[in-house]
Amino acid sequence: MHIHEFQAKQLFAKYGIPIPKGEVASTVDEAVEIARKIDGSGWVVKAQIHAGGRRAGHFEDAPQGEGGVRIAKSVADIEKHAGQMLGHALITTQTRPSGSDVERVYVEQACDVQRELYLGMLVDRHSSRVTLIASAAGGVNIESIAEKDPESIIKLAIDPLEGLGEEAAQSLVSKLALDEDQASVATTVIQTMYEMFIALDTSLIEINPLAITAAGEVIALDATLTFDDNALFRHQDIQALRDQAELNFGELEAAQHGINYVKLDGNIGCLASGAGTALATVDAIHLLGGEPANFLDVPPVAQVGRVKEALRLLLSDPGVASILVNVFGGGIMRCDTIADAIIMANRETPLKVPLVARLAGTNATFAIRRLKDAGPRIIFATDLADAADKAIKAANQTTQIQRRSWWQRVRGVSG
Repeated sequence: MHIHEFQAKQLFAKYGIPIPKGEVASTVDEAVEIARKIDGSGWVVKAQIHAGGRRAGHFEDAPQGEGGVRIAKSVADIEKHAGQMLGHALITTQTRPSGSDVERVYVEQACDVQRELYLGMLVDRHSSRVTLIASAAGGVNIESIAEKDPESIIKLAIDPLEGLGEEAAQSLVSKLALDEDQASVATTVIQTMYEMFIALDTSLIEINPLAITAAGEVIALDATLTFDDNALFRHQDIQALRDQAELNFGELEAAQHGINYVKLDGNIGCLASGAGTALATVDAIHLLGGEPANFLDVPPVAQVGRVKEALRLLLSDPGVASILVNVFGGGIMRCDTIADAIIMANRETPLKVPLVARLAGTNATFAIRRLKDAGPRIIFATDLADAADKAIKAANQTTQIQRRSWWQRVRGVSG
């Protein structure tokens, strides 16, 4: 689960990580009022969306070069920047092509930054340990830092039994070329990050940049926190921070039913059991020239009801022109479970788009026979390539029919 920068900074402040003064606004008037309350000769206005690259992003209807993070030297600047952000879509390298709508801006005190560092913490899949990543070069994506200057990346895998001790944190900080006082603060920040990582069940903590000001202060200018969805049941207060407006079609509903779902931009709805099978389904559609409408992985232990909800989710997506069900029943997930879910879903919401099914493994023959006897029109496939090809053709045919129907309605109105 992702949260906004302003929410992450509120948690930083709670744990003692230094941040600039700032508040969140949802209107231009609120932004102006916040700026007047904050001391200083300047402010920073930041669009609040769940995506990185805001500073380098752009608004289609704003002047060229003015992204989602802007310096304001006057109240008039605050009014202008907030007005150009609120209610408009910010496009970055991490958003959809159409961008993400900005419903809030964060107004904070500007700092006279002399240096920018990078700090991050995540679980390294290779070592299976929480790993601290640091660099003396901050302010840009860590991927860019690693590509341009890989030797500047410092990593520390943390022993889960020993935790992150002061000596280990000091050793890492010593490589960042800080003075004694700055190093002391940075050491505390790193130890606090680890405390938060464990206590809040996060999957990512990132401070980019951790700034050194002209006055020698160490301060977190940005904050990114991502939480492990599987641990949210332990954190009702964190769950309350979820911004439903940032979720794409179906993602909240999918999460409520324990379905792994990611909305994509295509027109072929995908349902598979197992993340590997789901990825292979998406890849096969792409390889053959189609566009998947989603990634959807129903856990192998799912019962009929959960699979039915997954199908209902696909059927409710107005952009879906065909559905591809690709399941290999490997013992836990049985193909007849999928068949029963399709039959039940069709009874409640009759299929309005073609459904292609590739069922293999446990009870596959029995499941196919049940589907043939039950009535819904199913296009059966022998393997994944055959299924992807048939789903693409079915989607194209549906699109042609929809266009023909639209044109006939237009001609009927104009005639």
